[in-house]
Amino acid sequence: MVLSARAEELKKSIQRRRTLDRVFHTIFLLATSVSTVTLVIIYLTLGLESFNFFSQVSIIEFLTSTKWTVLFADKHFGILPLLNATMLTSLIAIAVAAPLGVMIALYLSEYASATTRSIVKPLVETLAGIPTVVYGYFALYFLTPSLLKPLFTGVQSHNALAVGLMIGVLIIPIVASISDDAMKVVPADLRLAAYAMGARKSDVALRVVLPAALSGVSASIILAFSRATGETMIAVIAGGFRSVLSFNVGDSMETMTAFIAQVATGDAPHGTIEYQSLFAVGLFLLLITAVLNYIGIKVVKRWAIRY
Repeated sequence: MVLSARAEELKKSIQRRRTLDRVFHTIFLLATSVSTVTLVIIYLTLGLESFNFFSQVSIIEFLTSTKWTVLFADKHFGILPLLNATMLTSLIAIAVAAPLGVMIALYLSEYASATTRSIVKPLVETLAGIPTVVYGYFALYFLTPSLLKPLFTGVQSHNALAVGLMIGVLIIPIVASISDDAMKVVPADLRLAAYAMGARKSDVALRVVLPAALSGVSASIILAFSRATGETMIAVIAGGFRSVLSFNVGDSMETMTAFIAQVATGDAPHGTIEYQSLFAVGLFLLLITAVLNYIGIKVVKRWAIRY
């Protein structure tokens, strides 16, 4: 009788655990599905409105024309000026964030003491928490008039250089934090082996740790570049709304996100070609981001080191 009661109790315990496992499995599955469903809805929304746009505008003109004058009487629908401004500012940003972020990660991972690391890393990550509107006004009212104009001739009040520099500061924490995490998981045996062969601290950091963490570092740079292409407020405030195809970073330029913000504020009535262009630009930007993310995944798989 005692054994039978214990067996029955054990059976009920197993059933409760299985039921609890199924409940949590369902909850976690639903939570995971939220991101997928959200992404599908975003693609459908942008795709439907973009279909209406491209039923009136040639996709060849959209991809090859060098004029973007959607909000003017003489309308042209070439995405190249917006794409050019987006890529210029993003490249400037990554030129700032990539070397600084990797150097910060190397310092935190290989040189900083535990106390210093506990102070410096939160300070670096605080940069990502500053509202981007603050960065925008800082670029417009301090960076451009106080630093860029005295150093470079022909810099306009709104310019791509200030936008790129401020976005670069914004995305430094992305590169630094992810790269630091990648470097911290490099096995200590690799470091000790290098030291045993007489390597200096700098040699270990640059020739052992950095190559071993290259997949994570590369992924952080690609992710930061993707973040830079999607930045809005800095581009709106410091870059302006001038849609021109120019490679002079001192000129005022309009990025894709700045145009979306301009139209979304009510400059174009609902249902018009101007309004639909917002979704076409948004879909194009989303596809660029998706490609960058795909490249990041491939880079991680290609360069990942198995320990």
